[in-house]
Amino acid sequence: MQYAPVIRVSRLPEIEVPTGDIAEADRSAEAARFGAAATAVATRLRDRAAHATGAASEVLAATATLAQDRAWLGAADKRIAAGAPAVRAVTEAVDQFVELFTQLGGLMAERVTDLRDIRDRVIAELSGLPEPGVPVPDVPSILCAEDLAPADTAGLDPQLVVGLVTTLGGPTSHTAIIARQLGIPCVVAVSGLGSVLAGAMVLLDGTAGTVTTDPDPSVAAAAVAAAQRDALAVRQWTGPGATADGHAVAILANVQDGAAARTARETPAEGVGLFRTELCFLNRDTEPTVEEQAAIYGEVLEAFAGAAADARSKKAKVVVRTLDAGSDKPLKFAGHPEEANPALGVRGIRIAEGNPGLLEHQLAAVAAAAKATGTEPWVMAPMIATAAEAKSFAAKVRSHGLTPGVMIEVPAAALLADKILEHVDFLSIGTNDLAQYTMAADRMSADLAALTDPWQPAVLALVGLAARAGAAAGKPVGVCGEAAADPLLAAVLVGLGVTSLSMAPAAIGAVGARVAQVTLQQCRAAAEAVLDTASAAEARGAAQAALT
Repeated sequence: MQYAPVIRVSRLPEIEVPTGDIAEADRSAEAARFGAAATAVATRLRDRAAHATGAASEVLAATATLAQDRAWLGAADKRIAAGAPAVRAVTEAVDQFVELFTQLGGLMAERVTDLRDIRDRVIAELSGLPEPGVPVPDVPSILCAEDLAPADTAGLDPQLVVGLVTTLGGPTSHTAIIARQLGIPCVVAVSGLGSVLAGAMVLLDGTAGTVTTDPDPSVAAAAVAAAQRDALAVRQWTGPGATADGHAVAILANVQDGAAARTARETPAEGVGLFRTELCFLNRDTEPTVEEQAAIYGEVLEAFAGAAADARSKKAKVVVRTLDAGSDKPLKFAGHPEEANPALGVRGIRIAEGNPGLLEHQLAAVAAAAKATGTEPWVMAPMIATAAEAKSFAAKVRSHGLTPGVMIEVPAAALLADKILEHVDFLSIGTNDLAQYTMAADRMSADLAALTDPWQPAVLALVGLAARAGAAAGKPVGVCGEAAADPLLAAVLVGLGVTSLSMAPAAIGAVGARVAQVTLQQCRAAAEAVLDTASAAEARGAAQAALT
């Protein structure tokens, strides 16, 4: 809960796009000027990525790669060679790819915001103007914007930008995920923001997803005071994860590199439920060596290697997800095919079919890192759809002396979880993609945000199905999607039979404290009530009623 004045994003001032052509003799210099501007933008983004962690680092690195993508750069160079000034060439080239990505839909459509952000940064560089972005407020403020590029979100100071509200985007967009990682309350897909002026006072409730403009100051103060009391309970929770009557629920962290793991280690997290390994593959022309990978993985494993010796009662678990690239995260060296619908194409474990060495090298690197750190990581594959895929993956993982599991992101995998569990030792449910594929709705679409809400009863029914299969097999089933970061929904997930919850480190205290306040029976009653509803709004209301 935050009550603060509004600030708005600093946009690129209106620049007149030249209509005339430049002389042929000047075109080579103009192309060089454009190339230097694009390189400068990409370099700044890479520098910011190097100083960031987790999802912010990955998104900044991916945006830097997009800033030097040969396709749109080539389209701009072609226009300059034909006589277009650099500013016009950039505008037209980006417009071309915005139209293409929009038509492709799915995860590719998310790159539209990134492309436009890159366009504005390059044009500012060409025009000698300050780089557009978020102003630094003098007092803690709430940022309101039509949309916010992930690159801008990653640079926010949580001490000064205490809330984020956007018209566009979905609850599982990169912008929303990064905001949660930073601990900034974020509400997306809010209509009418254009009429909210800078300086207006706003009350933002990140838990309920509400935004109130110019509320009664005394009402706002009371709401903030209540939120601060809740925050005190969060700060006082030290783990380990358990309900009020002692039912154990592992509270784990989602990380992407050693720095994020060390940050998570300072929280009550009992381990890592999702180690995203894409970071060391992105923005590279060649595959990283086994030794390079092992060094990166070793940093994460080392962060939790000594957990058993401290206040935690059991050895910390680290779950490594194998490469989840493809779609909006293409690899330059993997030979991705052109696809009409990349979100339903060759991504996740499917990349290994055409690049078998990638998976083998990665497993060898994880095994080497495990040996060097004296740890026993679990390894799971993304985008598994069949029991046969799970069986094949498990055999490869066990051949390296590692513990195999798979992610449940495809509805088919949830429906056949019992068959899949015949081959693997655990399941981890990725609710972001499971919601997208279950509801046939792009999780980046503001128009479809209500459909991709993780509170959708159909999505939670699939979660419950997978959890029951795990209980029957005596094998753990966790949730590592953004649903686990919602304290109220976390209690429902426990009631559905989920054995662990993994989230951004910033959410660990709130989730752990909330679970500790309710009994297992209350969680089960809430889960039953939710599954008896017909909409996300009804489900949230039913859970609130059951848990208060």
